[in-house]
Amino acid sequence: QVQLVESGGGLVQAGGSLRLSCAASGRTFSSYAMGWFRQAPGKEREFVAAISWSADMTFYADSVKGRFTISRDNAKNTEYLQMSSLKPEDTAVYYCAAAPPSSPFYSGRYNRPRSYEYWGQGTQVTVSS
Repeated sequence: QVQLVESGGGLVQAGGSLRLSCAASGRTFSSYAMGWFRQAPGKEREFVAAISWSADMTFYADSVKGRFTISRDNAKNTEYLQMSSLKPEDTAVYYCAAAPPSSPFYSGRYNRPRSYEYWGQGTQVTVSS
């Protein structure tokens, strides 16, 4: 079992920055690939970014590429999402998720929610125009 807790959300003006954190507890964090998803009101949950267990691979949605950076610190059992140049359309609840070594994550399905076994409760990010 892995427990995930997000933090760092809030209200920011367009063009601003925020850093989200996802603290993990339970089983060995370092063996899990991690991802960030977001869900806006009335929309489906969408992929934002993902990182392999060793951080040697990172993936981004086209909508955030060049503006967001995913990273992890396995010694601290924490994943991060640095968000810059934020836009009103980035407004959503952001969720972190953990994918076990056996998941389809490494088969190219890192952007599919079903590849992830554990989810946090989400943190709200609101970008005002």
